[in-house]
Amino acid sequence: MVIGPYTWLILLLFVASMLVQSYLGSTYRRYSQLRNSRNLTGAEVARMLLDDAGLTQVRVEQVPGSLTDHYDPRAKVVRLSETNYAVPSIAAAAVAAHEVGHAIQDQKHYTALVLRANLLPALQFGTNLGPWMVIAGVLLNLTSLFWVGVILFAGAVLFHLVTLPVEFDASRRALVNLYGRGLLSQSEVGGARQVLNAAALTYIAGFAIALAQLLSFIGMARRE
Repeated sequence: MVIGPYTWLILLLFVASMLVQSYLGSTYRRYSQLRNSRNLTGAEVARMLLDDAGLTQVRVEQVPGSLTDHYDPRAKVVRLSETNYAVPSIAAAAVAAHEVGHAIQDQKHYTALVLRANLLPALQFGTNLGPWMVIAGVLLNLTSLFWVGVILFAGAVLFHLVTLPVEFDASRRALVNLYGRGLLSQSEVGGARQVLNAAALTYIAGFAIALAQLLSFIGMARRE
């Protein structure tokens, strides 16, 4: 069995993704152990920045787990993991400000965020069904089924692509707000930037793996 170039690329990117996840974990642990100079918890940072943005109706809640933080645009809630919600660390402030960045994007109808929300079904169907339809199309020699699977998976790849500007913009807003509001010192903002940059790498890796997988599917069609 000959392993194609796209398969090797996917394997290499998968290994790179694992290294990125490890880097994120170590960076987050480092700055989660460093208390910020204003002794503000993630929840306090989120509440201050939300109020500053006029988003007093957006709630801040705690959720179980580590790095399970997210903004829920439907419920209008910033949810912070238990490792960030009540912890006055640099990492907690960075993550909280990042999630508030998403809330501000929602408030301003940030184009990429709206597009990503519309592409969510494509992610769910494309990731779960796309590859299986591609495989079934090859095994059953059904060209139409194969290409439907490819198109569905392409939608998932597009979701990963649109996610990049959404996450980068939220991190940019976070750093500007943390320093501009005086919630972190200049040196602490440097630590926050490292945490957010490490997180951004995971999104880049996710997109790269999805794109390589899509190209491998297309390569299968060219070999047929």
